[in-house]
Amino acid sequence: MIKVNINYAKPFFKKELNLEKEIKEIHQKIHEKSGLGSEFLGWLELPIKTTENDLKSLIKAAQEARTKSSTLLVIGIGGSYLGLKAGLEMLTSTFNKEFEILFAGFNLSESYHRDLYDYLKEKDFIINVISKSGTTTEPALAFRIFKKLLEDKYHEKANERIFVTTDKEKGSLRKMASLKGYQTFDLANDIGGRFSVLTAVGLFPLAFAGLDIKEIMRGAKASYYDLLKRDNDAYLYAKTRYQLYLEGKTIETIVNYEPQLNFFLEWWMQLFGESEGKDNKGLFVSSAKFTTDLHSLGQLFQEGPRLMFETVLKVKESSKTIKIPADNDNFDDLNYLKEKSLTEINDQAFLATLLAHSEGGVPNVVIEIEKLDCYHFGYLVYFFFKACAMSAYLLGVNPFNQPGVEAYKDNMFALLGKQGYQELAQKLTKKIEDKSE
Repeated sequence: MIKVNINYAKPFFKKELNLEKEIKEIHQKIHEKSGLGSEFLGWLELPIKTTENDLKSLIKAAQEARTKSSTLLVIGIGGSYLGLKAGLEMLTSTFNKEFEILFAGFNLSESYHRDLYDYLKEKDFIINVISKSGTTTEPALAFRIFKKLLEDKYHEKANERIFVTTDKEKGSLRKMASLKGYQTFDLANDIGGRFSVLTAVGLFPLAFAGLDIKEIMRGAKASYYDLLKRDNDAYLYAKTRYQLYLEGKTIETIVNYEPQLNFFLEWWMQLFGESEGKDNKGLFVSSAKFTTDLHSLGQLFQEGPRLMFETVLKVKESSKTIKIPADNDNFDDLNYLKEKSLTEINDQAFLATLLAHSEGGVPNVVIEIEKLDCYHFGYLVYFFFKACAMSAYLLGVNPFNQPGVEAYKDNMFALLGKQGYQELAQKLTKKIEDKSE
């Protein structure tokens, strides 16, 4: 279902590494759940443990939610929204959406949230708030704002319009949901946010949008079985990026040629960036949208520092067609392309760029997807889960924690005056004053 082509990367290997022993050991650690962070491997068997009844329950809840409103506000940040938004962009029409899904709580922008607030004041809407703890700053603040708006609009009926995805036992959001009677979806303790898109985190909103979540999980299940053997393309990708990293290619840019994949790249960047960037190790991950960015970053790719490699997501089949019409005037000299589809032209742009960049000194890894549908979304998500785990373990880091994000949070809490952070606040204030002189 997914093919990895490393032929445009292999010429850059000084000597191809033999990692068979390491991959065998890591594969065993993953499946025996004995490696670093193994308590967060709940995603590993999720495709085969998710039951038909689990999916029916989510579909039923989504259908009931749609009887209340056609507009769903999803409140979450990081893994609590990136994956589901990636699915929405990949699998729904760009312009014609029967059900509207909006997002809040993924930033602290006052102008964004004010505009959204003013828009929703005139709309009939429901909320799905996603947070394991309920205390993550951005979504917690957004939930306060929009819960109040919902309560002002619907009064005692507001509670029927709030769906909560959170820890099944503990946390402030679980406590609030129990007291208020919100409908809840459980988050497993052994699945981290960036690995959660195949849980209720992603599946409930995707079902609300009318997408076939059974097909998504069928694709994930197929991916699970395909990747059980050690000789698989997810590990080939992990091995290739590791070798390029060791040879000084410290920047990985993931590239697509389909705008429907733009937000998938954002999800991918969190998955790999947060999983690998520890102990002063890890590739710096970035993204580019071709052919658009060829007109802005193309020069840098072609002749800039030779520190990067590209991972290109290539879609084999397009589900839609539009052809170039003939033009009798032919002022633009494009009649040589008449009757060609845009996909045919896009495919040649891909090949032309692949050759130009690789011959210019940028290794390229091509990951080919059959088509953009629910099945392949599920397949691709699980493929990258497995590749990411292998990649991080090859680096010798825990794929499933993110200790580095606490530093900025502690500073922010101190500067905002949170109780218990007074001493740190004094130190930070002094540093800021010194830097301001």
